[in-house]
Amino acid sequence: MTERSEGPVRVVLADDQEAVRAGLALILTGTPDVTVVGQAADGREAVRLCRSLRPDVAVLDVRMPVLDGISATREIVADGLADVLVLTTFDLDEYVFGALRAGAAGFLLKDTDAAGLVAAVRTVARGEGIIAPAVTRRLISAFAATTPGASAATRAAVGTLTPRERDVLACLGLGLSNQQIADRLALAESTTKTHVSRILAKLELRSRVQAAILAQELALPAPPD
Repeated sequence: MTERSEGPVRVVLADDQEAVRAGLALILTGTPDVTVVGQAADGREAVRLCRSLRPDVAVLDVRMPVLDGISATREIVADGLADVLVLTTFDLDEYVFGALRAGAAGFLLKDTDAAGLVAAVRTVARGEGIIAPAVTRRLISAFAATTPGASAATRAAVGTLTPRERDVLACLGLGLSNQQIADRLALAESTTKTHVSRILAKLELRSRVQAAILAQELALPAPPD
């Protein structure tokens, strides 16, 4: 999760189809608080642009030449260059699983409408995660079922969390946003965001989506409303 600067959300777009890139750019540039600072036709160029431009969000297609969207996501997230929103034509496939493992903060289907795309970009820019509503439950369940369980080191690290951090982790497992977690636990949203950052650091996770899966795998009890 990268630290975002003030001002419009800065976005790098990557898709090997020029018409798709143009359509996405048209939607995002028509929004006052979002600006497209770079476009790429392949994953390698996307990584290069993110390294030089340091956008807030990289919107990546999964299937691209030279370097696919999963590999590009892995590099971008590992180097802290941007938060990644992955676009996919399919509502559930191995490519999406790979992107989740690589640390993508969000997954969106390409048939999402303009308002949904803009909302997803804003959500990821806030440091939150988003998965297309149509696939949220089965994506996480299927991923958890096909992924090795949490390592002993990760389970031990969960034991280092404070009680409040454990509550926040449990809420992440419910798919709640920072504001929803704040409301549920009677916290300030800024305090919630700090807790999430600390949880990811302590557990050595790349995204809140990974934290949500871990919380479900460990069956952490949800704090009361």
